[in-house]
Amino acid sequence: MNLFNLDGQVAVVTGAGSGLGRAMAEVLAEAGAQVVLVDINAEALAEAHSALPGAGETLTLDVSDRAALRAAVAEIDRRYQRLDIVIANAGITAGPSHMTEGGQLSSVNDDQWDQVLHMNLTSVFTTIQAAAGVMKPRGYGRIIATASVAGLKSERMVGYAYAATKAAVVNLVRHSAVELAQHGVTVNGIAPGPFRTNIAGGRIRDPQVAAMFAETVPMRRIAEAEEIKGVALLLASPASSYMTGVTIPVDGGIMAI
Repeated sequence: MNLFNLDGQVAVVTGAGSGLGRAMAEVLAEAGAQVVLVDINAEALAEAHSALPGAGETLTLDVSDRAALRAAVAEIDRRYQRLDIVIANAGITAGPSHMTEGGQLSSVNDDQWDQVLHMNLTSVFTTIQAAAGVMKPRGYGRIIATASVAGLKSERMVGYAYAATKAAVVNLVRHSAVELAQHGVTVNGIAPGPFRTNIAGGRIRDPQVAAMFAETVPMRRIAEAEEIKGVALLLASPASSYMTGVTIPVDGGIMAI
């Protein structure tokens, strides 16, 4: 269907070596886009790229390095002579749940807070900024940021820094969407609930941890990474031409509670 056809388009996905980033890169490639997979883990990138023959290239990059990130986006645009879709997905966890003793206010140290803030917010801002810089003059673009249901409501299963940065991403989506709307560039967010990924060292793969998360979900289960593909394709494609500034939960019903 033409609504979801990405033939000839060029996309960049950060954190594409595994988990949600890999799934989003896969669906863009399946829809016809040339996808540049970006991740700090070269081995994971190579494995992800091997599943997408002819889909694009890989770029090993620490997105917390703002200068390197800006340079990379500019180089991709120069090389392909276009950049249509950018997904700012890279992020890290923020330590123990705030419901545990180790995750309470008094236990959050400065280094942990600064690291999460820099990766989960500053790098997302820089990605959006760099993408807008090349999309705005051309009058077209799709920018997508990965937030979290923890950025939309209090979430007892995550830490303070994670929740704070994801809430900031939700508002960053709104703020940048307003500026870019008249230039044909949309900015939207995706707010996943609990997915089976490698974040936090993959602790959600532990059956006990998974059961704890599942109890918070009306569907009573953890999502698989592939279940992010539908909304990612929607927001990256012509099908979302009149959508901007929104963050869509993909959460098994959490936000309905």
